[in-house]
Amino acid sequence: MEMNIARVALLAMTVFFTGCDNAPDAAQTPATAPVVLEGKTMGTFWRVSVVGIDANASAALQTKIQTQLDADDQLLSTYKNDSALMRFNLSKSLSPWPVSEAMADIVTSALRIGQKTQGAMDITVGPLVNLWGFGPDKQPVQIPTQAQIDAAKANSGLQHLTVINQAKQQYLQKDLPDLFVDLSTVGEGYAADHLAQLMEREGIARYLVSVGGALNSRGMNAEGHPWRVAIQKPTDRENAVQAVVDINGHGISTSGSYRNYYELNGKRLTHVIDPQTGRPIEHNLVSVTVIAPTALEADGWDTGLMVLGTEKAKEVVRQEGLAVYMIIKEGEGFKTWMSPQFESFLIREQN
Repeated sequence: MEMNIARVALLAMTVFFTGCDNAPDAAQTPATAPVVLEGKTMGTFWRVSVVGIDANASAALQTKIQTQLDADDQLLSTYKNDSALMRFNLSKSLSPWPVSEAMADIVTSALRIGQKTQGAMDITVGPLVNLWGFGPDKQPVQIPTQAQIDAAKANSGLQHLTVINQAKQQYLQKDLPDLFVDLSTVGEGYAADHLAQLMEREGIARYLVSVGGALNSRGMNAEGHPWRVAIQKPTDRENAVQAVVDINGHGISTSGSYRNYYELNGKRLTHVIDPQTGRPIEHNLVSVTVIAPTALEADGWDTGLMVLGTEKAKEVVRQEGLAVYMIIKEGEGFKTWMSPQFESFLIREQN
């Protein structure tokens, strides 16, 4: 799950907080002042803004958050050979492999979104992700050959992975011994939803939580307004706002091709891999933001739509009735497109 922090931390800023971290004015009491907690997990950063807790409670909450996220990382990491996911990946067994209910739910959601995006969101592209240098393996020193790409593709495909629910026990089963599952495309969303569940258990009714580029929220901010989130322009300048939305208790996630990349032999290679070609995408869709009932769903959909490209993504968005905002490269500039479902969340859009 972990990725290089220097590359992913910037990608996490494609969605960032607005209207939630203002310093309290004189009329605010310590109980209503916003509390912002932060840390690192899964190779990126987490951030939680809450209202209505004191200093002692916030210190205890910080510990509980980090403990839970460390456990999530131990579940989903592809950088730790002893994680639950990597034990499955490293096994050559084709028999049903027992997993937790959480793992089964994550994979089930990912497979469903993968099917609805025509295989564009594929959690089995781990061999291709690693081949292109965006996984645990080092960055390649030359462009992979077609033979290498074909070999990696031969060990991937959603059809080779099955979730089994049997007698209150869940299993994953693969029919290729070298199948490698990479849940980084939905891991941040799962962790954000899991943090929201932690807030509920702690009796916190006003919060905005984020893990990387995936967020979830409930209630109002410290000023008594809805939590608002800003979508960043596709630029290296921080805090360059493209649009502002009120997520209204939903999950939100952004996938972008303009942050997490490297250059090799004069060619810019993005981390977004197309499972069909086995290569990084090269189309003009540079950013996709999705608002969904959960951050996990938003995190899965944004990746699949990003891979599909503008026109194919629009077809899926219309078919599934998704709340989606796209930024598309056009000449030397950019244009935007949003679905009708997204418009209901939009507060303002910048030129």
